[in-house]
Amino acid sequence: MSPVFEGHFIAPKGRFALCVSRWNGPITEQLRAGAEDALVRHGVAHGDVDVYKVPGTFELPGLVRRLAEGGQYVGVVALGCVIRGGTPHFEYVASEAVKGIGQVALQAGCAVTMGVLTCDTVEQAVDRAGMKSGNKGAEAAMACLEMVNLYARLHPAKKR
Repeated sequence: MSPVFEGHFIAPKGRFALCVSRWNGPITEQLRAGAEDALVRHGVAHGDVDVYKVPGTFELPGLVRRLAEGGQYVGVVALGCVIRGGTPHFEYVASEAVKGIGQVALQAGCAVTMGVLTCDTVEQAVDRAGMKSGNKGAEAAMACLEMVNLYARLHPAKKR
């Protein structure tokens, strides 16, 4: 049987950044709370989680890039919420945020994950922020934790 490599959910040494949009704040605050709770429940110390807030979801990629490039964090989680309205604004913001965070994740020296909700209604957003469909912030944090550990397995520290 071929070897299988995957991450695990044991807290690594290092710090995590949660990047949170203030737009749709009641939703994004639930995503942040879920993400922080998931990390802490898996052994990450409260003091090893920093929260950064930006005005809206469109601003997330710039902050995520700067934090990922800074070398201070083993993982960065982007959390936001865009709800469809009556104009094309939804498509522009959602598309650019997802594309920007994805580009950072491809180039970053740390794990980068995304818990950005793109919903048709407020009800869908509420459900995905912890009411009916789990908490997508917690899921993004768990994915980040797993990727941090998988990346560490790919490039283990060299023994001297």
